Amino acid sequence: MYQWNFDIVWSYRWLFVTGAAVTIGLTIAVVVLGLVIGLVAGIAQLARSPILRWSSWLYIEMFRLTPLLVLLLWFYYALPIMAGIKLDAVTAAVVTLSLYGGSFYAEVIRGGIVSIEPGQTEAGLALGMTPARVMRRIVLPQAIKRMIPPLMNQSIIQFKNTSLVSVLAVPDLLYQGQVIAMDTYRALEVYTVIAAIYFVVLLPLTAIVKRAERHLAQST
Repeated sequence: MYQWNFDIVWSYRWLFVTGAAVTIGLTIAVVVLGLVIGLVAGIAQLARSPILRWSSWLYIEMFRLTPLLVLLLWFYYALPIMAGIKLDAVTAAVVTLSLYGGSFYAEVIRGGIVSIEPGQTEAGLALGMTPARVMRRIVLPQAIKRMIPPLMNQSIIQFKNTSLVSVLAVPDLLYQGQVIAMDTYRALEVYTVIAAIYFVVLLPLTAIVKRAERHLAQST
């Protein structure tokens, strides 16, 4: 029977802390950037210009239908060769995850906007407001309330997606765990600790999402 021994793993606790900090910092960066990208792409999906609509659609479908691991490897290895742009591992990870997450955020944002009754937009235009002002003052404030739960769910997925950046040697939680496992030969203990850290971080976040969903259901 396997003899568990977490004492050896405990001596590497600061590597776990460092890796978790990198993972959380990376998540914050890609969620913020992804939301900005998603907002632009989501609104572009509803633009009158067919060029904007088709460009946005192409971006969204290209990233949603391509596995994230493939995108990470492509941006890190292929893009520098094709475009002559040198990206370090962290930059490649942030760019890829932001664009990938942005494609999903865009669909959430588009869905939230179209869920608002068209009559409200028509009323704003009838009052002499510009389409941009109607979007900013009338539509988005209402749509954001409906978007919050799915946006939070997608952000949780982004947190879990960051584990894939270890393939680029970004020193996130999983990468540090791989280093510890190779050094101690205690892979079971190491990956158990990693799983526990993800669970501890994500459990309160999922509880917040469920509470937000219940609140939204009661208010509609």
